[in-house]
Amino acid sequence: MTAKEIDARLRALADERFASGQKWFFNEEFPTYGVRAPQVHALSREVYAAVKKWPKPQRDRLMEDLWKLDRLEAAGLVCYVYRRFSKECGEAEFRMFTRWIDRYAKSWAHTDGVGTWLLAACLANEPALIERLPPWTSDKNRWKRRASAVAMIQEAKKGRHTEEILAIADRLLDDRDDMVEKGVGWLLKETYPKKPRETVAFLLSRRTRASRTTLRYAAEKMTARDRATVLARP
Repeated sequence: MTAKEIDARLRALADERFASGQKWFFNEEFPTYGVRAPQVHALSREVYAAVKKWPKPQRDRLMEDLWKLDRLEAAGLVCYVYRRFSKECGEAEFRMFTRWIDRYAKSWAHTDGVGTWLLAACLANEPALIERLPPWTSDKNRWKRRASAVAMIQEAKKGRHTEEILAIADRLLDDRDDMVEKGVGWLLKETYPKKPRETVAFLLSRRTRASRTTLRYAAEKMTARDRATVLARP
């Protein structure tokens, strides 16, 4: 199986009207085929079946070639396929996924697919890699800054590494890129269920710095009382 063959499959599934809706939904300027998510999922299962026994360098070359197609669905397919290799993800894969963010990410969908699934797998397998994320918070690439937050979401859901999570959030609170604001809010929202006291205390001490967008996202899973406290005007 080659990237050219996969490209042909995706083009055959394309729906022009759906592609128009995608552009409105994502509000970003990047190309799509117009293929619906269940069809991309189905194709990803075929690709995985084809590559699961390939040598890793050959598999990774195919994934890189799919990114180079520069289409939303091809990038999604990469994330769906590589997610199945999560137990293999470590430092080498972290470097590769970082390169993907640097070179190819053009939307929150790209960033979140790589961040919440692939980078997250690396961090779960090798927690020392968390130390690589703080410098990303000041990167000129908005998607890398967002990735520094969303890569920690799985750790947040498990109640792990709360100190590191809050340190990353603190570094991002002054960022007024809306995609970063939403990413930080999402991270704090997922931190709250396991660490409610720490999350509320963090936000209350920083309400004048955090944007309303970040606060609203962060409060989504809070109790009514905590939500009212966090969202009250300082």
